[in-house]
Amino acid sequence: MHIAVAGNIGAGKTTLTRLLSKHYKWEAQYEDVVDNPYLDDFYNQMERWSFNLQIYFLNSRYRQILDIRKSGKETIQDRTIYEDAHIFAPNLHAMGLMTNRDFENYNSLFQLMETLVQPPDLLIYLRSTIPNLVSQIHKRGREYENTISIDYLSRLNERYEAWAQSYEKGNLLVIDVDKLDFVDNPEDLGLVINKIDAEINGLF
Repeated sequence: MHIAVAGNIGAGKTTLTRLLSKHYKWEAQYEDVVDNPYLDDFYNQMERWSFNLQIYFLNSRYRQILDIRKSGKETIQDRTIYEDAHIFAPNLHAMGLMTNRDFENYNSLFQLMETLVQPPDLLIYLRSTIPNLVSQIHKRGREYENTISIDYLSRLNERYEAWAQSYEKGNLLVIDVDKLDFVDNPEDLGLVINKIDAEINGLF
């Protein structure tokens, strides 16, 4: 079984992935932000590094999917390959931060990879408002995220909503996270787990 957690920057994907991995004894696959050689450069000069960053994430996510399939273990994945292709790359292109040539090259590579990719059995989308995202981003204090603008987050949120509404690749669970505290409130985590249990029981 392959579960994936989707959502905007600061929505709580990594935290929820870690907690669910512990609860269900699932293998966890995390987004590569620690060893990513492009993130600092990207946030300082988006136009120059957008294509490099998106190719890096595409490669990393595709490798994760192959690992998930090969391992045969029940796995939870922090962010999906679809978010890169349907949200982040198109957003950079629309903002004029990725050239037409690079965007077409990126899309062509994604479409090729997608023919070999199986979607997750369950996609959990963490929906959040901009004030909550900003608060969470500041709270975790990653230096390279200090330059993220409200406009950038807002554009991503709009694309996330549109993508979630048209998602047809499998089961989708939408969780509004603004008033939830997975870490310090066990009741909130329990609420999410109950919703996931209901979805999983419906799958098998």
